[in-house]
Amino acid sequence: MKHASPSTLDTLEELLAALRICPALKEKARGVFYVKSRAFLHFHEDPAGLFADLRLAAEFERFPVNTEGERRLLLRKVQDALGKVR
Repeated sequence: MKHASPSTLDTLEELLAALRICPALKEKARGVFYVKSRAFLHFHEDPAGLFADLRLAAEFERFPVNTEGERRLLLRKVQDALGKVR
């Protein structure tokens, strides 16, 4: 599964804009977010669709982000995870 291309990230721009509002997140490269100095969230694409890898613990968990509902769920997961960051 390859990292999302710039044209793929264009289709996620509304989601990326919502993520950029979160003060704890730093976008090191387009669509690649860190919390403090640790990778936290990035996006992938493959024939099955678009996915976000979100660090909820020591490992990343993969979430589909193909529909508005899936994107809303990801935002809730991000907010929950950020609430646990100290």
